Amino acid sequence: MAKKTKGGGTTKVCLPASKVRSMSAAKKKKVINAKKAAASKGKYKRSSKSNVKGARRKGATLKDWFEKENWINVATGQPCGASSRKRKKKK
Repeated sequence: MAKKTKGGGTTKVCLPASKVRSMSAAKKKKVINAKKAAASKGKYKRSSKSNVKGARRKGATLKDWFEKENWINVATGQPCGASSRKRKKKK
């Protein structure tokens, strides 16, 4: 049987901005570390123990959640989808 190839996995954690602002520093760190640990093992999903409750409004559809919320990267505070690489300034 062929060995299943491992995926690289992403280390970005994105959530709605309103939820990120209401999270404690410890909760943010827990989610970020869980995602980084999964990515370093080549997995795409982080541990379900680090799931965030209350991120989606009651009665909101999945489409509403993704299109009408302002999603940001939990680690950086930048808009989700923005490059996380730091560029060196040319002199």
